[in-house]
Amino acid sequence: MTSITGDEILTEKPAKAGIAKTDMVGKALSLLVMLGDAPGATTAADLSRRADLPFSTAYRLLQSLQRAGFVDFEPEGKKYSLGLRVFQLGLYVSNSLGYAGTATPVLTRLTEKTQEASILAVQDEDRFLTVAKVDGPKAFRVTSDPGYRGYLHCSAVGKALVAFAEPGESARLVDTLELVPVAPKSITDRDEFRAEIERIRTLGYALMDEENEVGMRAVAVPVLDHDGRAIAAIACSAPTVRMTAEELVDQVPALRETAEELAARLPRH
Repeated sequence: MTSITGDEILTEKPAKAGIAKTDMVGKALSLLVMLGDAPGATTAADLSRRADLPFSTAYRLLQSLQRAGFVDFEPEGKKYSLGLRVFQLGLYVSNSLGYAGTATPVLTRLTEKTQEASILAVQDEDRFLTVAKVDGPKAFRVTSDPGYRGYLHCSAVGKALVAFAEPGESARLVDTLELVPVAPKSITDRDEFRAEIERIRTLGYALMDEENEVGMRAVAVPVLDHDGRAIAAIACSAPTVRMTAEELVDQVPALRETAEELAARLPRH
């Protein structure tokens, strides 16, 4: 199995070696995160600008990451993208958390009921992370594949996670999340967002109506622990031409049944 070592990635050796090595590891990891957030491949020059690193440093780190299999390089466009080693480690994490083996069969049954895509997501700092997804049988795929990190404030799963987080964490998110205008209908007003989260707590489900992507709707419910706090959220997602908001809300009972099953099956952390 290919592995990355400290000597491979830590190519710079300033005087305070211990601190410098830790710093270089952080810089390398930040490049991997940026590659994950980028839509498709990108150049070393672009990554160095975004990471605020000298080009030579970014280039050397990318070369080390490429040798270890964490990064792929496309010679024709001189662009970098995440490598299979990252995917492999992601599968290890998914399996260790119980998501891959546990969630997918449950989501498959949900999709059979709704005939639309089912998504399981967890909170990842100030974003949500898609950890499992089952596409519906009809044409038109949902693009929130496993590994996708999206905004909390404009997605159904994200709003459900905020509404049913631990009270202190929920209040922090409501007050501090950057309300990015991802789509024309995204909530960008703080008071409106606060009212939306309160409405979700009352209703028990969150609705996304073209707030994250034009032409798409989704409804989500939290997967709750014994204290009523969200450990995850599940959503049913469909294009606007196929399901109205009211028709999506009709799927809430099936979503809640699935959430209860996942709450009993998913491990606690």
